[in-house]
Amino acid sequence: MTLPTIQFSEDQAEAYDRVADVLRASGVDLNDSLLMPMADGKSHVMAVIGKAGSGKTLLLAKLYEALQEAGVDLVSGDYEGKKKKDGRTLAILAPTNKAASVLRNRGVPATTIHRILYTPVYDPEYEKIADWLAGNGERPEVEGLTDVALDRAHAFYQTNKSIPGAMAVAGLRGSDFITGWKRRDDPLDIGFIDESSMLDAKQLTDLKEIFSTLILFGDPAQLAPVGQSGEMVFDKLPEEGKLELRRIHRQTADNPILDLAHLLADDSVGFEDFERRVEEISRNDDRVVLAQRVESDLMARSPVLVWRNATRIRLIQAFRGAYGAPGDELLPGEPLICDGIELPMKHRKKRIDLEARGLIKGAQVVYLGTGRKPGFSRLHVMGAEDPQVSAASIVKIEFPDEEEPFIPFAARMGATFLHGAAVTIHKAQGSQWENVQVFAPDLFVAARMGRVEAGQPLWKRLAYVAITRAEKRLFWVVRNRLARPSSALATDDLRIAPAELKLNMESDGETE
Repeated sequence: MTLPTIQFSEDQAEAYDRVADVLRASGVDLNDSLLMPMADGKSHVMAVIGKAGSGKTLLLAKLYEALQEAGVDLVSGDYEGKKKKDGRTLAILAPTNKAASVLRNRGVPATTIHRILYTPVYDPEYEKIADWLAGNGERPEVEGLTDVALDRAHAFYQTNKSIPGAMAVAGLRGSDFITGWKRRDDPLDIGFIDESSMLDAKQLTDLKEIFSTLILFGDPAQLAPVGQSGEMVFDKLPEEGKLELRRIHRQTADNPILDLAHLLADDSVGFEDFERRVEEISRNDDRVVLAQRVESDLMARSPVLVWRNATRIRLIQAFRGAYGAPGDELLPGEPLICDGIELPMKHRKKRIDLEARGLIKGAQVVYLGTGRKPGFSRLHVMGAEDPQVSAASIVKIEFPDEEEPFIPFAARMGATFLHGAAVTIHKAQGSQWENVQVFAPDLFVAARMGRVEAGQPLWKRLAYVAITRAEKRLFWVVRNRLARPSSALATDDLRIAPAELKLNMESDGETE
């Protein structure tokens, strides 16, 4: 088999070949870039597993490129035209917006599982634009849209495969061209699922109903979903259906954060040994910091990672106090975590609308201010392709030793939020931030308790997940202290540069 022009390790090359064999049965020959009828009509589930730095994302990206070269149609979740008679389809999914955005930042067009389970219904007039952009129709004439606006939309779509983004460049809002959402009826061929350690059994069942071929990419050292007794969905696959990638030293060389993560696999290393190693590395490499306090400035955009809920609530209250946040309202710039949608079944369509905009459980959000209607909030959904939304909100502020949270304001129903300055390590799975603060006193408590999960000390699993959330810098916080903020909360960093202006400047040959 001809592999992509990149030097794979031996185990990556083997995994590529094994996945290619499964894809061939699904009607895609990567060797000759050919689309064919499905070979056996059976469903296939395979898992590619490996720890941080083992090359799972690289392999996923190269498989996507090969499938694209073979002519497979990518299904993005924002628009789907009519399926070609002899075509094959691919969707690349992640459990959360933040996890999907990590892939998109690496050039892989991922979306959330929810956006594939529910598909948008387009207004017929604007569907012509979507078909044209996707290469399935002629250039349309739409009342109210000029040729210049269509040109901008087309130019945007060439580099950003997002129909809603292209529509926005043309001056349209989602409510102009999306009339609703429906549960997917038509099956798809191939699904790549990243961060599959976060999947529960129900989600896997839903995905198997849609895809004839599923390739799961996951890390066996992470924490299993709550309620699954420490098991991940790929643990139950037969051994021949699991491919393990071992650590690739050339990719993890000179990365002290990953070195620390892999050190946790050593059975002889206890908590004190591990913390000494953190201190040793911090003396010579500023990418690892043995911190004597929590930095409140960082908490505004990347939460402190903790184990215990009580610790989470205390840190949130300390953060709000440091910024002078009043008890009865939120300040613009405060981080929130979506805790679900509180709507009765008769409002199912509104629930789907909110979730489709990225307000799914676990989504990270920044509060921008009050909406125009009572109980509504203007929000920035981190990692979403169309991040700014106004939604009916129920915000809950928790206090230590109080069972019921305080609700500074609320709509009667809508999206519910907890404060996001600190989150549990379980909820942090699937996300990454440039700078991550890990609250080590919590992990010390877990180590002293001697708890074990799936055959490994719980503190090591917690530490592994927390450490591998850091993209560039890890702060291992050893004291229960909080630094004063250096400036007031702000939202300037969340402003979206108008795509229309950017395209105008590019077409005029100007630079910013």
